[in-house]
Amino acid sequence: MERTEVVLDEKNGGEIQLFSNDKKAGKMDIAISRDLLRIFHTEVRDEYAGKGFAKLLLEKLVSFARENSLKIIPICPFVNGQFKKRPEEFADVWYKR
Repeated sequence: MERTEVVLDEKNGGEIQLFSNDKKAGKMDIAISRDLLRIFHTEVRDEYAGKGFAKLLLEKLVSFARENSLKIIPICPFVNGQFKKRPEEFADVWYKR
């Protein structure tokens, strides 16, 4: 069973964590400033590769942004690539300058 959670420190930096059977399987490094959510890095442990876990993290990232009225700055190559592949799906949360 997989679950995700957002863990932030007092300065609004932190991670979106993904657990599989209560073992940490992956994470996204994030930071929030005002109404912007920066995503720096996505990582899935090798033993969980190929199971769609990065996309589970992406789903949590986007739902968290929507729930909190945040715009995402996709610095992470994975997230940036997904946004560019499906721009209509992410238009409401994608911060473009």
